[in-house]
Amino acid sequence: MWRYIKWGLRIALILIVGLFLHYTLPQRDVVRIINTYNRITPIGGNWIFYSIEDSGTGAETSSTSRDIRFIDAVFPDGRKVMTYRNEDTGWVWPPYFKWDSSTLQAEAANLRSEGGRDRWVAVTHYGWRVPILSIYPNAVKVTEVAGPEVRLIPWLNIAILTTLAFIVFMAWRMIAQFRERVIDPATDRVNRRLDEIDSRRRGAWGRFTGWLDTWKGKPRR
Repeated sequence: MWRYIKWGLRIALILIVGLFLHYTLPQRDVVRIINTYNRITPIGGNWIFYSIEDSGTGAETSSTSRDIRFIDAVFPDGRKVMTYRNEDTGWVWPPYFKWDSSTLQAEAANLRSEGGRDRWVAVTHYGWRVPILSIYPNAVKVTEVAGPEVRLIPWLNIAILTTLAFIVFMAWRMIAQFRERVIDPATDRVNRRLDEIDSRRRGAWGRFTGWLDTWKGKPRR
C-alpha cells in the first residue's frame, strides 16, 4: 500500500512541476494579427491568471474589473484563432519584467494583416487559453517573420530545461551520496545494536527458562 502511495505522490509532483513549467516558460505562435483593442474585463476567481493591479496595462476601474489590452490572431490554417492579453508583469512572477505593454500593443497594431496582405508574426507568450475560466495567454513579444513555414527553435526553453535537469541530477547525486555515507552506516549500526540486544535478551531468557526447568526435575540446558 505504501508503495502505491509513494508512486502516487511522485506522479502528482511530476504533474505539478510539468504544468507549472508549461504555463510559465515562453512559447511562440506563428500567426496573423487581425485586431488589437482594449476591453474592460471582469476579474474574479481567475485573478491568479492575471497581473496584479499595480502592474496593470491601463486604468483599473475597480478591484473586480480592469482595462486590459488584447490581441486577436489567426493561425496559418485559417480556422484556429487565438486571443492574447497584453499586460505588464512588473517585478512579480513570472520573471519576464515586462513594462512595455503599450509599446507592444502599438507594434502589434502596426503588424496587422490588412488590405489583403498577410503579415506573419511570431507572438512570444506564456500561459494558457481556457475559455471556461476566461483566461488568456499573455503576449510578451511580437516579431515579424518571413512566413508561416518559418522554423522557430526554442533555445531559451532548451537552456532552462537543461539547467533544471542538471540541478535535479546533482541534487539526486548529493542525496544518494549523503545516504550512502551517513544514513546507511548509521542504520547498519542501529540494526547491529538491536540484534545484540535481542541476542542478549534471548540468552537471558534461555538461562531463566533453563533454571525453571531444574525445579521441574528436568536437566538444565
